[in-house]
Amino acid sequence: MTITSSSVQAVTWSDLCDASFWRSLAPQLCVGGMRSDAGTAPRQSYERLGQRMSNDGYFDDCDEVIEQLAPRVGEAVKRCVAAGLPAVFAWVYDEPWACYARLRPVLAHFLGAEFKPLPAFWAWHVDPKKGETGWKPHRDNRHSSLAADGSPLSLTCWIPLSDANPLNSCMYIVPKHMDPGYSTPLGMPEPPMPVFAARALPAKPGDYLVWNQCVMHWGGPTSEFAEHPRMSMALEFQRGDVQPIMQPFRYGDHLPAMPPLLEQKPHPGFNARLQLVARQILQYQHMYGLSHGLADLAVYLLTAPTRND
Repeated sequence: MTITSSSVQAVTWSDLCDASFWRSLAPQLCVGGMRSDAGTAPRQSYERLGQRMSNDGYFDDCDEVIEQLAPRVGEAVKRCVAAGLPAVFAWVYDEPWACYARLRPVLAHFLGAEFKPLPAFWAWHVDPKKGETGWKPHRDNRHSSLAADGSPLSLTCWIPLSDANPLNSCMYIVPKHMDPGYSTPLGMPEPPMPVFAARALPAKPGDYLVWNQCVMHWGGPTSEFAEHPRMSMALEFQRGDVQPIMQPFRYGDHLPAMPPLLEQKPHPGFNARLQLVARQILQYQHMYGLSHGLADLAVYLLTAPTRND
């Protein structure tokens, strides 16, 4: 079967299993071989970030290496979309993983040195010309994501790959201390949220947002007056000294199981990345709507042999 687009030649499902296809699709990016550095401290003090996490449930900061890498990942997102592929396929490349490697010291400060990435990531291409929106208001992993003292056991880190603003669907967050539903017990309906509590968070490449997974957040609607799509990516993390907080996702007993946790390093290889991307397509279908064709493609990628030459 083939994937077609008006701007590129037809792509077969078999092509997607070949690392050389991805190298030709975005020659400016790497599929294997890129070295990630050890990361760096944030621009703000850890004391300030800790205060913001405790009070608001989130913080933002910036990084000069991510500022260089993010637009390159954004270009890969554009090329995936032009080829008729979901933006999440940009995770086939080394650069998204390298962006998050830069943040190891920051994540370790909140989650401990042995923190683990979760097999939970995504990438977005929110197009105002198509009237698209970001994901609806939600909490990532509410009732298993906080310790008894309220400190986070897991975090989400969101990185813009293009300028994000209220016209093209920047992130919105309800700060913890302004959220009447933040501590709602499991199974109980949440109280109404005051409209004024929502906080728009414009961001640009080089910025990053980190929030605890109880925080209510969403990507806003787009405006016809937006100048360009909003592109971004996110990856989730948890403490390494607790049981995996993510419920195992099962799409079918005949498919290979997804690991409950990933390793900080080395990053997953090409075959593992492709299978992880396929799993994301299946496990996040409730957020974007899954076509039969895309579901079939994901299942194919979970079982097809790959060529990593």
